[in-house]
Amino acid sequence: MAADLSQIVKAYDVRGVVPDQWDEPLAELFGAAFVRVTGATAIVVGHDMRPSSPGLSRAFARGAAALGADVTEIGLCSTDQLYYASGAFDLPGAMFTASHNPAQYNGIKMCRAGAAPVGQDTGLAEIRELAERWLESGAPEPAATPGTLTRRDTLDDYAAYLRSLVDLTEIRPLKVVVDAGNGMGGHTVPTVFAGLPLDLVPMYFELDGTFPNHEANPLDPANIVDLQKRVREEGADLGLAFDGDADRCFVVDEKGDPVSPSAVTALVASRELARNGGKGTVIHNLITSWSVPEVVKEHGGTPVRTRVGHSFIKQEMATSGAIFGGEHSAHYYFRDFWNADTGMLAALHVLAALGGQAGPLSALVSSYDRYVGSGEINSTVADQAARLAAIKAEYAGRDGITHDELDGLTITSADWWFNVRPSNTEPLLRLNAEARDEPTMTKLRDEVLALIRA
Repeated sequence: MAADLSQIVKAYDVRGVVPDQWDEPLAELFGAAFVRVTGATAIVVGHDMRPSSPGLSRAFARGAAALGADVTEIGLCSTDQLYYASGAFDLPGAMFTASHNPAQYNGIKMCRAGAAPVGQDTGLAEIRELAERWLESGAPEPAATPGTLTRRDTLDDYAAYLRSLVDLTEIRPLKVVVDAGNGMGGHTVPTVFAGLPLDLVPMYFELDGTFPNHEANPLDPANIVDLQKRVREEGADLGLAFDGDADRCFVVDEKGDPVSPSAVTALVASRELARNGGKGTVIHNLITSWSVPEVVKEHGGTPVRTRVGHSFIKQEMATSGAIFGGEHSAHYYFRDFWNADTGMLAALHVLAALGGQAGPLSALVSSYDRYVGSGEINSTVADQAARLAAIKAEYAGRDGITHDELDGLTITSADWWFNVRPSNTEPLLRLNAEARDEPTMTKLRDEVLALIRA
């Protein structure tokens, strides 16, 4: 096919419509390029439940084997299950998924041995370059001895490893509703939760890459409405929602109210610090709540603030030796999980924390949810730089106000902060604001939106 790889090779992964933008022959070239760039003699490959995933995954494996790499195919898995395999086997890996994108999309998330990320600056640009060259000149010369293809199921080992990182032995019985969104949570949750004192109420556990019930993106409030309703109807202790490849987890309390990912980050951070003797570095991106660094300090830890994006978090995790990292987008990263993100491990921490005391989840998380946030608000603008400059000028001269440009523009005062950052792919500015109370946040949000949309 006459593929335009610039359209599908993104900053951190491959993502596009199948078969319009990419197909199995191209996946085979990506497999060969992955082996060539990483120098791997063995790799691990897994895939989600999308209709195109098994074929693309097998084609990638064929391309890798043709260049001499032995391929372990772990079949159906969540993205964090693939990271587990990469870490446990110490092999580079490739996961076939398009996360929460519609059914016609698919993609590849690649990592080096030990789940170290592969992005534009860490091999993805070279992989694209090789695939483009081979598209024009034909497939590379196969190795004298091709690699082998071996199937291996890692689900039980993955589940056991996660449970080894959280003490769930003493928790009280809990009723938990889980919305898998027809994604890979329907595959992993029954095994991970097996044997725990949980009354599990499954929603949309049938694996279906066409997402017949709702988009598998729990950050969109529309996609957790069913979960919220079911939690209230069942009188459950909490609800959990996973995205399509089950690497992100979103939590709702016993009232059906969303628990902010910042509150989950603070809760898990406090537990990870306790596991590590009250010491350690915790990473948070700059649009998580003020609550996160406060809680980290209160529990003896050192908070480190980063840009938004998993590559920045993982890089900082590796360089600082951080024990944990969290993002506003419900990605949670653990040193003991090869610095990779796993929503499932965060979910187990929430279950352990809730089950280890008698009160409801709403009361438990209230101490971690101290401020009022706007959520992320996107605005289409003609000139991102001009709008940012206007906002900076508006606040620059005011007393008691500081600013930084670590990622977009962050303006901070004693009672509030906001961040405005440009999208890399669309003509958008993204606003996140937080304040000590609702009236202050509302006034601030509206004031900044007026400047953005002027």
